[in-house]
Amino acid sequence: MARKRKSRRQPPAAKPPSSGGGYARSREKSEAARAALKPLEPGERPTAVTVGAIAAMLLAAANLIAVVAGWDGAAGEDDRARALAGSILVTGLLAVVAWGMWQAKYWAVLGMQTLLALTVIATALGLVTVGNLGNAIVLVVILVAAGTLFWFMVKAMARIQMPERPSRAR
Repeated sequence: MARKRKSRRQPPAAKPPSSGGGYARSREKSEAARAALKPLEPGERPTAVTVGAIAAMLLAAANLIAVVAGWDGAAGEDDRARALAGSILVTGLLAVVAWGMWQAKYWAVLGMQTLLALTVIATALGLVTVGNLGNAIVLVVILVAAGTLFWFMVKAMARIQMPERPSRAR
């Protein structure tokens, strides 16, 4: 019967301890990305934030027009009151977010991103139960538009949040 020999290989040399490994590289990338950001000039508003402000205001106006026209989709009197209260609340929220984004406020952009994220989730869930091709196309358009605006607002939000850099005098 053949006996197996134990290998006499040396154990691999221990690697010298690193100062964070992947975390250090990730931190370096983040710092490089922050250094590449250009701070906003006074009164400047990133394009994505302007588009978001206009979209929020248009949605608020459309919601207000729907409320005034009496379109609520509710069946009973109690349902109508709840639908009206919800519509007024959403209209107010969108108007406040639109105003804040027009002023390039960080909290407004963060709020709009939250609304966009909820829209993406709800739209994706709606696609699961879609009844016909026309509705599916509308949902995909909403999904793509909300996702794209969300994506471009990330960098804009970083620029809004940036502290002003001191000028380097020599």
